[in-house]
Amino acid sequence: MATVSDDGAGAERLRRAQRSVARSLIRDVRSLRRLILPTRLRTSVPAWIDAIRAVVEEYSAASATLAAAYYDGERESAGITGRFTVPVPGPPPDEQVEATLRWATKDLWPRDPEAAATTAAQTLTLDVRLEQAERKTEGAVERLVLNAGRQTIREAVQQDRGAVAYARAAALGACSFCKLMASRGAVFKDLDRVGREANERFTGDDSVIKFHNSCRCQPIPVFRGQQFQLSPHAAEWDRIYREYAAGHPGDQLRRFRQALAAHDQHPLPAAH
Repeated sequence: MATVSDDGAGAERLRRAQRSVARSLIRDVRSLRRLILPTRLRTSVPAWIDAIRAVVEEYSAASATLAAAYYDGERESAGITGRFTVPVPGPPPDEQVEATLRWATKDLWPRDPEAAATTAAQTLTLDVRLEQAERKTEGAVERLVLNAGRQTIREAVQQDRGAVAYARAAALGACSFCKLMASRGAVFKDLDRVGREANERFTGDDSVIKFHNSCRCQPIPVFRGQQFQLSPHAAEWDRIYREYAAGHPGDQLRRFRQALAAHDQHPLPAAH
């Protein structure tokens, strides 16, 4: 039985390709920063949102196309026969993009210093708040764009009779949440069940498919006739979780994060 892993050559090619999409996306997002005029926030921010929305649509299509090509290649390599067309999702809804950008820029607007809703960020200078809004925007739109590729693979696995499951491939320097999700492997209940029947038996689906801002994780499909095997680093994350966190319901993630800081050779991001 062929073995597939979260650190296989195909997974690494997908990560590199999607990183390239993300870099080009951020370059274009930064070029649009000039559209926000500090003296005309109420008229310039909406124009900026419209421009960012168009960029998100363009790069979402690129991310989805790359994911579809990757899935087709992995399916062929697995020897799966029969025709299957990867479903490619459309761009994120305009409402979602606008809500995301409104969140990223919410601290730009002046508020009454005496108001309870005033945040600490709004006590900073406008230039600093603009920098913070730009960083939030970059992380958020990257998630929206790369989710198009992730959704492509997830929906393909759900619809393809030749697919069994998917696993999460996390970078070595990923956060504790992503490392925990990657350590779960190919998430389905019964290794002996395959195809659509197995797809309907996925467990932990919500947590496996959640991706945060600036997340570089990718879903990896597993096909009929393949056996999924954790990479050495993901297996180590699994060992750390089981030894230090698994027996503490409600406190697993905190304990896992602490154990990673003490025992994992791959450092966590500064925010984690």
